[in-house]
Amino acid sequence: MSLQTPSAKTVISTAASMAATAVLVRSIFRDYVPHEIKDLVLSSLTSFMKSFSSQLTLVIDEFEDGFKSNHLFKAAKIYLRPTISPNTARLRVSQPKKENNILITMERNEEIIDLFNGIELKWKLVSSPKSELRRFELSFHKKHKDLVLNSYLSYVLEKSKEMKEEIKTLKLLTLNSCRIFRPRMGRDMWESVNLDHPSTFETLAMDLEAKKAIMEDLERFVKRREYYRKVGRAWKRGYLLFGPPGTGKSSLVAAMANYLKYDVYDLELMSIRSDSQLKRLVISTANRSILVVEDVDCSIELQNRRAKARANRSFHPNQMNQEVTLSGLLNFIDGLWSSCGDERIIVLTTNHKDRLDPALLRPGRMDVHVHLSFCTPCGFRMLAHNYLGIAEHQLFADIEQLLETTKVTPAEVGEQLLKIEEPEASLRGLIEFLKKKKGNETQSS
Repeated sequence: MSLQTPSAKTVISTAASMAATAVLVRSIFRDYVPHEIKDLVLSSLTSFMKSFSSQLTLVIDEFEDGFKSNHLFKAAKIYLRPTISPNTARLRVSQPKKENNILITMERNEEIIDLFNGIELKWKLVSSPKSELRRFELSFHKKHKDLVLNSYLSYVLEKSKEMKEEIKTLKLLTLNSCRIFRPRMGRDMWESVNLDHPSTFETLAMDLEAKKAIMEDLERFVKRREYYRKVGRAWKRGYLLFGPPGTGKSSLVAAMANYLKYDVYDLELMSIRSDSQLKRLVISTANRSILVVEDVDCSIELQNRRAKARANRSFHPNQMNQEVTLSGLLNFIDGLWSSCGDERIIVLTTNHKDRLDPALLRPGRMDVHVHLSFCTPCGFRMLAHNYLGIAEHQLFADIEQLLETTKVTPAEVGEQLLKIEEPEASLRGLIEFLKKKKGNETQSS
């Protein structure tokens, strides 16, 4: 008995008939079946197909509840930057205007393969052409679900934090005068520039023991998150830097920022109209940052602010209080407002510690008081190393003897050393400057 092979004409005719039937069924399903039944059928088909799949997919949206940033999405975006799979066809490359590093990120609908503990995980960045909303889809074998949820995602979060610190460009943020009075603008109330200040603890011209104590205090602070929570205190540290002008207060702040890799927020209290504005500004600052109020004794007259505000309103009844009060400043430092963030250093600087209200100075507000005084022999040697590249010279003894009896700031010594690059000529010029300054001090006394 022989089998007859269908002719090509018969095969084509049968295929055409099946296609026409499929089109007819789809048309009837689309036009006459109610939406509820269609959704139920499609959902059942999807579930039926998934039951045969060994893959599990986690969806990580860019925003939660439509407007809150998803921390895990941001972490994944950073974590995946250096990962390029062999099958990756497109990558997005950019360099933001205020950044030093070139950023490499996934292009939309591209896939990246990652390996963790020997298992393969597939990341895909998905976004709709009609919307700016994006999400990551993380796919892997179902049997690895517990490992991914309990270990891998925590690893991504921790690794992204390390990577962010490595590529971070430090910022100096100041008040945006155009946006400060618009409370809904969030961080737009601040404008930033790169913090390129070269000061470090290695180059800072101050007593070695004092530098060591500050560095140890900062290291202890950043490691004690759980301890602060345990004792019920906000995770912050207050520093009061006081001493004559030119003794290195601003340089110390920059050294602290470079040491911790923290951004610096410059709070200009004279530009803030009220305690409520101060509150909004504090809330809008980021964690892991240094908040600085420079020359606090000059920027606001703390002791009699309320009385003066009341007096002003008596002459201008329609004018609202346009000053920050002592109470507002204390709340920013140690009140409820101070807990609106984690891992913050608050720095107040002043040339006259004695002019500050005692309420500002107690522990819990200003925990560490650092006196930055006139240039010492130790500070001079650091400046000579920084400016002239020398660690010893026969003229050092004469200079150090003069420093013992002459009030001169590190800034003044640095300015003299900057004038001439040749070490001996520079040092002799400094000696002449110190003798002249000492003579002036003797005459004035």
